Amino acid sequence: MVHSSKRKLALVSAMTAFGLTLTACGGGTATTTAPATGGSSSSSQAAPAASGTGGSSSSSQAAPAASGEVNYWLWDANQLPAYQTCADDFHKANPNVTVKVTQYGWDDYWAKVTNGFVAGTAPDVFTNHLSKYPEFVTNSQLEPLDSYISADGVKTDIYQPGLADLWVAQDGKRYGLPKDFDTVAIFYNDKLVQDAGLTGDALGKLTWNYDDGGTYEKAIAHLTIDTNGKRGDEAGFDKTKVKVYGLGLDGGSGGGNGQTQWSMYSGTTGWQFTDKATWGTKYNYNDPKFQKTIAWMRHLIDKGYMPSLEAVTGQSSADIFAAGKYAMITQGSWMIGQFYGYKDIKVGLAPTPTGPEGKRASMYNGLADSIWAGSKNKAAAAKWVEYLGSPACQNVVGAKGVVFPAIPSGTQAAQDAFKAKGIDVSAFLVHTTEKTTFLFPITDHASQINPIMQAAVDSVFTGKADAASLTAANDQVNALFGK
Repeated sequence: MVHSSKRKLALVSAMTAFGLTLTACGGGTATTTAPATGGSSSSSQAAPAASGTGGSSSSSQAAPAASGEVNYWLWDANQLPAYQTCADDFHKANPNVTVKVTQYGWDDYWAKVTNGFVAGTAPDVFTNHLSKYPEFVTNSQLEPLDSYISADGVKTDIYQPGLADLWVAQDGKRYGLPKDFDTVAIFYNDKLVQDAGLTGDALGKLTWNYDDGGTYEKAIAHLTIDTNGKRGDEAGFDKTKVKVYGLGLDGGSGGGNGQTQWSMYSGTTGWQFTDKATWGTKYNYNDPKFQKTIAWMRHLIDKGYMPSLEAVTGQSSADIFAAGKYAMITQGSWMIGQFYGYKDIKVGLAPTPTGPEGKRASMYNGLADSIWAGSKNKAAAAKWVEYLGSPACQNVVGAKGVVFPAIPSGTQAAQDAFKAKGIDVSAFLVHTTEKTTFLFPITDHASQINPIMQAAVDSVFTGKADAASLTAANDQVNALFGK
């Protein structure tokens, strides 16, 4: 699903201290409703009752009794089997509560959630995203979790540092328990890389800047091939007849967050999205560092090293990669399973390039599970959210090798599961060990900011406007905050 700049405030320092999809925004497009109860479990140990995730509570208040059905929605089809296992285990430990798991594709998902708020048909519990929840809180659509987790003795310090803090809103109340996190790395076609005389190790040592692109752009140019077999750095290269692009483009310009398109570059320049690490009220799209980064991306298109926006809109970047048309592409960790699931192509992973400040960077996006304020079964919904945020569920999710769960033991389980499949995921986790992550922008007015910045960045990518035009868009965005 989704995660930009280095965040130097205390919260971000805490977030990146451990040593990780909109987050993750990926997933399938099908709509699936899983069985509500029963079924076999892949967990080798009995699931604990959903009365908390461990630890004691200073509250003497008894938790309300939980019973009945809980409707739970998520958007990632790849994660559906793992969460169905969690639902089955939860039901065994809590026979009076049944969880009905339903999956929708990303676009349908959010339309159904937001329409459900109005129509009264939203799920009791749903997977939430950092780009969405601020406005949900503003519109009183989410149930605070504080009283439930206090009564049940749930600890919030069991997650990777900083993840739990993200889900405490400006009102000081908690609206989610972390479920997973994601970072960005380079997926590469091993054959195309070797044919170019390069290696995965070499890709992991590339440097980037927005003036000439550094050794990163040189590699991109060399990996680009036209229909006559000429490479992008050779005389006679025809940019109008490209057979293989050195760098792919993930479905669009990235709009105002660029999680998988440009944020890993802008994050190395010292630029940051807003005036605060979280809950900022002033955006910085007028900063020359950001505008030069976007201009560099346009420059890659102009040179024929990266496909045009028109060519990728509405297309699956993973499918294009699998067809051998991209030598490299930056993508999120939630896409590991899809990229490595293609036949007849050997895939490799490399970390994103080091930038002007001497470090690499990646957006750090953490999802959580939230309760709809209109739920008719909040007691059972709270038990389910607590269970989703517990080691009992997150270790199961990790063992499936799809995403990185928020609890360290779940993260390790995922790393082990990927290793068992022959996949080295260190290119994603290097950002957490080296403390080079930054946050997905968390502010109010996201639904208004997104269309403004999508149109503005699209215009630069298509050549209809130059990067300086992003200043006017920034003015529109900041006007939403009264700036």
